[in-house]
Amino acid sequence: MKILIYGLNYAPELTGTGKYTAEMAALLAGSGHEVRVVCAPPYYPEWRIAAGYSWWRFRREMRDGVTVWRAPLWVPSRPSGVKRMAHLASFATTSLPLLAMQARWRPDAVVLIAPTLMCAPGALALARIAQASAWLHIQDYEVDAAFDLGLLKSPRGARFARWIESALLRRFDAVSSISRQMITRALMKGVDPTRIVCLPNWVDASKIFPLAQASEYRRQLHIPRGQKVVLYSGNMGAKQGIETLADAAALLAVRPDLTFVFCGSGAAKQGLLERCAALSNCIFIPLQPAERLNELLNLADIHVLPQRGDAADLVMPSKLTGMFASGRAIVAMARRGTGLFDEVAPRGVVVPPDDVPALAAAISALASNPQRRAELGLAAREYAERALSPQATIRTLEERLAMLVRAAGAEQRAKSPATRFVPGPSTASAATTTATATRAKPATAEEAAPD
Repeated sequence: MKILIYGLNYAPELTGTGKYTAEMAALLAGSGHEVRVVCAPPYYPEWRIAAGYSWWRFRREMRDGVTVWRAPLWVPSRPSGVKRMAHLASFATTSLPLLAMQARWRPDAVVLIAPTLMCAPGALALARIAQASAWLHIQDYEVDAAFDLGLLKSPRGARFARWIESALLRRFDAVSSISRQMITRALMKGVDPTRIVCLPNWVDASKIFPLAQASEYRRQLHIPRGQKVVLYSGNMGAKQGIETLADAAALLAVRPDLTFVFCGSGAAKQGLLERCAALSNCIFIPLQPAERLNELLNLADIHVLPQRGDAADLVMPSKLTGMFASGRAIVAMARRGTGLFDEVAPRGVVVPPDDVPALAAAISALASNPQRRAELGLAAREYAERALSPQATIRTLEERLAMLVRAAGAEQRAKSPATRFVPGPSTASAATTTATATRAKPATAEEAAPD
């Protein structure tokens, strides 16, 4: 199949949606499909265009067997609600010429990754022009998050945005998301149940695995043997509730055997640094290279995963799969009945969102109980190996895409004039010649790519 993936974030971004979109594209290409991507230059989670890329130029590159086109976008240094909207709108606008160019390629399927839903009109238009199937994969309910987290506040604006969101979702041939609860939310927004697919995020358990020896990061960060490391690694943003970790570190400062390590970047990092400035039990490091991710995750004795209560089921933290695969104990903040609770509770410790004393108590109890940490780590690792295989998710995506493409082809054949009469010898010959010529016509979209 010819598959176009359209989304804001992509590799070499190390966290969040970009990581999974890039892996999806590479896995599909590795299965023999012709895959193209339209995305933005890397900027997340630092909210700064990465070195070697430009915010104002179009660019084409090859990455892991995938042709990648990058469209310009504006990136605010201090993202707020209105600035985020302008940021998303800039990409939705500048990527339209690249989408128009792909119409000549005639993809079989157009897969839009949300966020951002602002790109949905362009994705749907391309799919209709190219007579392709339109698929929406939701990593993040950005509209709900923007209003529920207080990034945008107008009640009238919320009603209008959710009405637009529902109308767009219902126009896709398939809608997928990454957890049962997020799928339920799609149903509540009016998506036909027959069009919904669950595609959970994954982890390559052959690349993330428990190390037999201590992580090299312990030596680099001068963490003594016997010290228990509480690790947070990933984006530091509004949805993470990262400030609760600073408060927990303050409560646990009385324990000299505990060190909190914060690895990452994001809009909330500066505030976190200020809250931890007086704490001697906190260490901050920037995002680390992808090739050192396994070493980093093995630094933890305890992984921590904070989350704001009002972010429940708007997102499923992408970092969770790596935590499972590393075979370390996990403490997460989630309400009972949410997707995050259901994922972590059987193989980790879950405390209520925003309950700092409960978080500190859970960390302290695990730090004092090595046997319990080992048991939870083994259960997490087993789950990663059994249920989080990338091949299983991509196989589901391939099979449903193939079904959609076959159905679209049958519909087009039914509409074709050739199916409404029985041709004589001369017309049959002409039809065969025309069909052969159409199949032989080369696609030249690459030649028109912007520099």
